[in-house]
Amino acid sequence: MALHKALTPKARTPPETARWRRRKDARPQEILEAALSVFAEKGFAAARMEQIAARAGVSKGTIYLYFDSKEAVFRALVHEMLGSQITRFADSARESSGPVAPILADILRGIGEFIATSNRVVLPKIVIGEAGNFPDLARIYREEVAERGLDLFAGLLKRAMASGEFRTLPISHAARLCIAPVLLAIIWRTTFAQLDSEPYDYAGLIETHIATLLRGLKRGENDA
Repeated sequence: MALHKALTPKARTPPETARWRRRKDARPQEILEAALSVFAEKGFAAARMEQIAARAGVSKGTIYLYFDSKEAVFRALVHEMLGSQITRFADSARESSGPVAPILADILRGIGEFIATSNRVVLPKIVIGEAGNFPDLARIYREEVAERGLDLFAGLLKRAMASGEFRTLPISHAARLCIAPVLLAIIWRTTFAQLDSEPYDYAGLIETHIATLLRGLKRGENDA
């Protein structure tokens, strides 16, 4: 009996079924990528679910198998495309020991690379432009990105202040100062970059920000 089982060919998933399964598994991501391009092109208010479906190459009904509203699509976009980045940075910070300054610099460089190269950078602009008419967008972005990002920086600052690496400053203000130039870079790339005579040096901006920030945070001999 055991020999018979060993010699019996294993059942294989038909190629068509395997392709269909891979296609089905990929659909949520394909829908999100399509939604990102539609939101970037038309804005959140003017975007329609049927437009997202057409861009993704699926029926409108297929979208509703995964997302029950346009707001749900936007939340998934923010969570998958921005929130996942914060999770990665937070995990890296948690696993790192030693001085905080290099960790802070690496996180800011990672964010800077994202700003300079990713099409997902349009999401904060959508929030800023549409929050007045769609306050839920601001709430989603604040929960998924802003608050988690501030918590990440606040945790690092507290750690460095407690060890004496950084001077003692109001955590809430210092955490916002970490991210403020990043927001400026986002606004510049998504709003004004099209008018630049030559591409702006976002990496240079981030390096200048890091040098200035760390110098201001470093504890001096006269600090209590």
